[in-house]
Amino acid sequence: MEETLRPHDLGGTQWYILHQLARVGPTMQRELAPLLQIERATVSIIVSALVRKGLVEQVSSGLDQRQKLLRLTPAGTRLWSELPDLAFIHDEAFGGFSEADIETTARVLRAATERLNLRLKGKKA
Repeated sequence: MEETLRPHDLGGTQWYILHQLARVGPTMQRELAPLLQIERATVSIIVSALVRKGLVEQVSSGLDQRQKLLRLTPAGTRLWSELPDLAFIHDEAFGGFSEADIETTARVLRAATERLNLRLKGKKA
């Protein structure tokens, strides 16, 4: 992924934010941290880089000026349309596995991650 995105001056997490904005539409910045499972401070740094590159704009929320709505700029929309399809990553990683095997693996990993997150919070699973 990184190798494919490097010529476009994007990192993986930047791509995921652009993906969210291109596929889902304008998104509140605070929604990205849990969605991407990264710290809010990290989201702020990545969003700031995308804003500097002119790919994303932050608009203050009408009710709370501290809350920022993110949306693609015309340059961001143009870049998104030019980016290569990254489906090859899924095909390379999961080709030859049945959908049932993939779903079982995903379910087990979700449960294991949830248990570890609960442990970090001091709760028992």
